[in-house]
Amino acid sequence: MASGWRNTGECGRRTLRQGLPFCCIAIPVLNEERFIAGCLASLLANVPMEALEVLVLDGGSTDRTPEIVAAIATRDRRVRCVPNPGRNQAAAVNLAARIADPRATVLIRADAHCAYPGDFLATCLDALARTGATSVVVPISSVGRTGLQRAIAAAQNSRMGNGGSTHRLLPVSRFVDHAHHAAFDRAFFLALGGYDERFTPNEDAEYDRRAALAGGRAWGCAEAAVTYFPRETLPALARQYYNYGAGRARTIRRHRYWPRMRQMAPLLILVGCLGGLALTPFDARFALVPVAYAATCLLWAAAAAWRARDTWLLNAGIALMVMHLSWAVGLIFGMLARPGPGRAARLPMAFTGTES
Repeated sequence: MASGWRNTGECGRRTLRQGLPFCCIAIPVLNEERFIAGCLASLLANVPMEALEVLVLDGGSTDRTPEIVAAIATRDRRVRCVPNPGRNQAAAVNLAARIADPRATVLIRADAHCAYPGDFLATCLDALARTGATSVVVPISSVGRTGLQRAIAAAQNSRMGNGGSTHRLLPVSRFVDHAHHAAFDRAFFLALGGYDERFTPNEDAEYDRRAALAGGRAWGCAEAAVTYFPRETLPALARQYYNYGAGRARTIRRHRYWPRMRQMAPLLILVGCLGGLALTPFDARFALVPVAYAATCLLWAAAAAWRARDTWLLNAGIALMVMHLSWAVGLIFGMLARPGPGRAARLPMAFTGTES
């Protein structure tokens, strides 16, 4: 596969040419009228007509998303809009893996909230072939378009917000446990049963655990970093991180492993703050715990705002607290809840004894 690349001589960027494996790009959408056109434009740039198909899997949008996709499809026969009865992202990618063109040996997962560099497909395909990995994962960097969204992006991009996760910070390409999903060996993905749809929105991390048990390896491709547009309001951010925490809890329960310290930190923060508040009536010094935590977040935000000369970033401290505490609450409720409805994917046969 590596022989299919042509270097353009422009900053070392790669472009696609004839003779490469056929790819299917799966884009789950639900009310993404503000982002889908830009996402498609970034993915379709400089890709030959015969190289791929793009399936936009709509989970029941009530805005103009289907109309926008339909208009693009009339101009570009690579694009097709497909209903996604399962509604969520995991169901969408699974559906794409099943109905993709038989020629497609590589499945690309793309998100409408992202913008992709011009050499994204070429870089991911090159990494998949060169490393022998069963999937390629990439880091993401948040970018805000509005003031509050810039603050949320700053929080997500920081170690205070992401704990040093490879999902966000991947300075050098290497094999990793998990990061933002980009490209899959389609045959391996299908053989493993695809995503377990009960684990949305943590279906990607759950898949990576299963894939590792089956002998799969994920290559973290630092050169293919993508731009992510985060939630634009604090309530939406809280819902997102609550779901992240709940999804992570379900994955921990199924695979029975100890979470990393950066994943436990929000829970320790929540317990410490609640405990401090509860004990404050007995000794006012306990109030120092939640006060110190809030002060740390707000001082970090003030420093970020000063460095960027952007007063909106003062809100990044609040965004940090929303992210941490919502994730922790989601983790607690996720540990107590049963997996939701959806299509389950089994663990590899040699490891079925670890299912919960």
